[in-house]
Amino acid sequence: MTTDRISALLREHAVIDGHNDLMWAAREKVGYDFDRLELTDTAACQAIGTHTDLPRLREGGVGAQFWSVFVPATLKGGAAVTATLEQVDGVHTMVERYADHLALATTVEDVERARQQGRIASLMGAEGGHQIDGSLGTLRMLHRLGVRYLTLTHNDNVPWADSATDEPVLGGLSDFGREVVAEMNRIGMLVDLSHVSADVMRQTLDVSTAPVIFSHSSARAVCDHPRNVPDDVLARLSGNGGVCMVTFVPQFVNPAMRDWDAQARLVMAEQGVEADDEGAFLDAYRRTHPAPVATIADVVAHLDHVRGVAGVEHVGLGGDYDGVGWLPEGLGDVRGYPRLLAALADRGWSDDDLARLTSRNILRAMGDAGLTKAGESARA
Repeated sequence: MTTDRISALLREHAVIDGHNDLMWAAREKVGYDFDRLELTDTAACQAIGTHTDLPRLREGGVGAQFWSVFVPATLKGGAAVTATLEQVDGVHTMVERYADHLALATTVEDVERARQQGRIASLMGAEGGHQIDGSLGTLRMLHRLGVRYLTLTHNDNVPWADSATDEPVLGGLSDFGREVVAEMNRIGMLVDLSHVSADVMRQTLDVSTAPVIFSHSSARAVCDHPRNVPDDVLARLSGNGGVCMVTFVPQFVNPAMRDWDAQARLVMAEQGVEADDEGAFLDAYRRTHPAPVATIADVVAHLDHVRGVAGVEHVGLGGDYDGVGWLPEGLGDVRGYPRLLAALADRGWSDDDLARLTSRNILRAMGDAGLTKAGESARA
């Protein structure tokens, strides 16, 4: 049976997901109070409104998670750095509180050790270049605190890189942006190209000496959204060793949902809705303008496409749970991965293909980027 096959596969090759925003949800909903957001209690977490908790991660076959230590681009300068440190502290607090279930991880060996111990490896990624406030020293300190990727931009440009969802200013990377990439290569920190413009993607691939990742992006040829990856960039991943970790965000995977979202945002702009009120506006808009439905089949189409263009060695998973208001049918929370893998198996993906998708590709990219004990020793 497919279910037995997927269960057996996940026992050996548990999902390593590239992006989960539980930490921002914990900040916004309960101020990092894990007495109120009890992660061993699914019912309590569902009542608060998270997609993620420990029992659901186990049920979903997740063995390692990159927790996003995101802060919004509306925070500037030192305020962004302070909030990032609070996010990092939140991850450390969570891991310490649930030490029987979670293990902090910064290397491939840490991830493998956590699996052997029956714990979920907890890695960190910062989701926007504004979080270093133009400082390579701040970048290095985030690395020392355990952060193992930096997304070069979020939704807005930074002074040294253009965002996918802002008006281009630089036409890609500035000289300092290239310095950031080089320093990340040097210290063993993954360069994350989700959220950046296509020109930044291409220019980063020109200069990076280590594999890049897309922590939560899908294929632009399947859904023409600027947050997705063009085919010419996907085709270059085989030469770079990078991984496109396909996301589940409905407007990135389903063209009808993309169009609905674009129209909603036009109305939002016309009404002058502030960024902090975006979620409430979209929920209300959806009640009067029903949204199209994205499904597992949409995500499968993106995974098939990325595999076809980049190669099966360069595809992964980055759900973006707790970073979006709604999700495709069948992928409504972190328990959805086995259903997705079963759908891929029905499409002819072999066990070896699925193992690459769930964990082997990103572990290989991490190793090649220096996220290993040997890499740590070489930089000491």
